[in-house]
Amino acid sequence: MNRLIDVVLEDQSVLLIKMGELTYQTLYISIKAYLEGSTVQGQVREMSDQLMLMADKVEARSFELITRFQPVASDLRTIKSYMKIGYDFARYGRYALDISYINDQITGLKDCCSIEIKKAVEKMSEKVLQMVKISVDALRKHDVKLARTITETEREVDEMYLNHLKNLLEEKNTTSSCIVSSALMSRYLERIADHAVYVCESILYIVTGEKTRLR
Repeated sequence: MNRLIDVVLEDQSVLLIKMGELTYQTLYISIKAYLEGSTVQGQVREMSDQLMLMADKVEARSFELITRFQPVASDLRTIKSYMKIGYDFARYGRYALDISYINDQITGLKDCCSIEIKKAVEKMSEKVLQMVKISVDALRKHDVKLARTITETEREVDEMYLNHLKNLLEEKNTTSSCIVSSALMSRYLERIADHAVYVCESILYIVTGEKTRLR
């Protein structure tokens, strides 16, 4: 027989999976608009605000679980991890909003005359979206093996980020707005990648009970 707390924890899991799906959509829309030079700030703001509301709901439910059901240690581990994942997903949304903002205020890649810069940002964007998808899928299945695969991609993203900054310092054939915009974009992508790793670390903690660093 399922405990009542198990039912509520399942509701939390369903809410987080919905958050994860929305975070991927939000980031995809924002990144695609940046790469193409289109404006989506209003749409991304609405989606980001929705993610914040969902994160608040996860937090409120977490406190309700603690006060109502007197959870045992394994339950507390899951409750704590779910609350942290909710925060990480909300951060995805805020970074998506930041990306849409720099696209509108500084311009994205549409005015950038450097093919190398465009390719670097496009490749990094692809890798980061892959990491976000891994984090969401690993949560949906509580898949430890999948969660662990994120480490290699995160290392690739870190290397891309550092190489991109180094190349920007040596770039002489493009505009200052292109350099500033792509530098900010790469930083936001690097931070999104970090949060994808944090989500996977939380999944490992839920399933195994061990705190594992994947970076």
